[in-house]
Amino acid sequence: MMTIFEEEEKKPGLGHQIGQDLSLLSVDELRNRITRLKEEIVRLEEEVESKGATKNAAEALFRRD
Repeated sequence: MMTIFEEEEKKPGLGHQIGQDLSLLSVDELRNRITRLKEEIVRLEEEVESKGATKNAAEALFRRD
């Protein structure tokens, strides 16, 4: 008989890897990952916008018209 710790060791970690086996995850765990991934997408998009704004400001500063 497996202990709780052995079962936990078989489950993938909290981090998500593209293409990993999802068969050991429950529906709740899958939904949780979806939520976290959506939050991460928002964070990434905000960083892209921030970097774009910084680039545009730098270009405007050094623009020779």
